[in-house]
Amino acid sequence: MMPSSNQPHESTVFRRIRRSGGGWAAWLAAAALLRSGPAAAQIDPHLRRVVQTGYTLPLHEYGPIAAYAFYYHNRPDFPRTNQTLRLALSPVYVDGELGFRELIGPQTDFAVGLAGGGFADSYAELRRGNFFTGESFVGHGFEGSASVYHRFNPERRLPVFGILRASMHQAFYAKNDDTASTFHVPDDQPDFRLRVGVQAGGRAPYLVPRLAGELKVVYDYEHRFNAGPYGFNGDRWLNADTHRYWGRALLAYTFPQTEHQFEVSLTAGGSVNADRFSMYQLGGSLPFISEVPLYLPGYHLDEISADRFALFAGSYVLPLWRESCWALTAYGAAGWVDYHSGFEQAGNFHSGAGGGILYRSRSRAWLLGVTYGYGFQAIRAEGGGQSVTFVLQYDVDADVKFHRAPFWKWKPKMFPKIWNGLLGR
Repeated sequence: MMPSSNQPHESTVFRRIRRSGGGWAAWLAAAALLRSGPAAAQIDPHLRRVVQTGYTLPLHEYGPIAAYAFYYHNRPDFPRTNQTLRLALSPVYVDGELGFRELIGPQTDFAVGLAGGGFADSYAELRRGNFFTGESFVGHGFEGSASVYHRFNPERRLPVFGILRASMHQAFYAKNDDTASTFHVPDDQPDFRLRVGVQAGGRAPYLVPRLAGELKVVYDYEHRFNAGPYGFNGDRWLNADTHRYWGRALLAYTFPQTEHQFEVSLTAGGSVNADRFSMYQLGGSLPFISEVPLYLPGYHLDEISADRFALFAGSYVLPLWRESCWALTAYGAAGWVDYHSGFEQAGNFHSGAGGGILYRSRSRAWLLGVTYGYGFQAIRAEGGGQSVTFVLQYDVDADVKFHRAPFWKWKPKMFPKIWNGLLGR
């Protein structure tokens, strides 16, 4: 649906998701958070309690399950003053971080994180529009991390943060019901990960933010301790060391008089020594399926695999009248890709567009949406790719505000401290 941040992650829950396909494992994974959720470049100073669910149904041809369901909770001054607890909870996966504000210095925070559960390391093989269930498998894992967040400009309204994160991750791979008997899954994989990044502004973890602005540049390094061959007689390989670098510029704005909202983003990235687990994957319409979802409406989730890419995405929300609970939405994305070896297609340009309807309760707590997407260059027997996406958001704190004051008396204040509200995790 509408573009979001994610945004790409800093802990396990936010890395690119790779779904398993077919059988009971895939359907259980569909109920999980896996690696979805918004990203952050600091310890979030605001109380946030949000439930997010989403599901995409392909209308033609079989594809991997594309779904998530999670509860996001960020609580400042807990368990003690100057500490913040962040949790993302799903049926089979948990991601948490405990932040210590100004532990290292006046503008430098420190945080430790733990994450783990089922299906988050699963992989789905998609090539040229086809979903190969015999080459897909499930993966479970856990991770521990330590992060440093530093603010460079404490006196400015627009915050600029740096992030340094180191983590150890352990993945356990297994065949699912449809994996071919002659296909060998990768060895269980311990790996070390390092992230270095700079971010200005940010985006809160909501489907339709009133205002958001972000500039972000990130470098990710990964070292695998059990690198080696897997697949059919070792026909594919996990590399020992991979490097990824990417950036994003994003702007979201709500016109005060009409309540029209738009969001645009430009995301680009490259890699060195990438493999199937570290290549970029574009496709799908779900807003919180990964740290920075790489939208291509109408395409399968993660259908396009690339070593380098540039992607422009945009959306527009049009209320049916001034204070209507109903709104129309239109969205689209277009991008260029340099394919990962073995995943090449006829052209390097891909695009998709779609539209639908949104319902937002008068309390602003509930937001539901149904949209249709069409992928123009998606390889299908009937032409382009087609899908329907369902999303639901419940904001606990908006419900609390509504019951304290009637909807028609509640007027959100965008200034002067708006930038504090943009820094969602």
